[in-house]
Amino acid sequence: MIHHISEPTRIVAPGIGEKRIEEFIGHVRTGTGRMSVAHMVATAHWTEPFQTPAFDEATLVVRGCLRVEYPEGTTDVHAGEVTYVAAGTRIRYSTPGSEETEYWAICAPAFHPDTVHRDSA
Repeated sequence: MIHHISEPTRIVAPGIGEKRIEEFIGHVRTGTGRMSVAHMVATAHWTEPFQTPAFDEATLVVRGCLRVEYPEGTTDVHAGEVTYVAAGTRIRYSTPGSEETEYWAICAPAFHPDTVHRDSA
């Protein structure tokens, strides 16, 4: 079976500042639970609550800088770099720079609002 997805579905993102999430493949857009692919753009100085997702997530930064905070420290991921976060890792994403950040995320199994397990704001 082949799916051609010409337009994503927008998902609301919590946090301080603005982040646009456009899901191309996943629970929300295609009803697919095995994996999700989403394009994201976050404003400068955006941050979201900590979360402990029940899915693995690989993130490719296209431009800007994405900060990943986790129990052992903090990693800044720059354009052309990728980060991989295993399911069950407590993390928080943010954009520390003065420019917006664009990135793609691939999650397996697929991202779902019920399995991201965000802390209360």
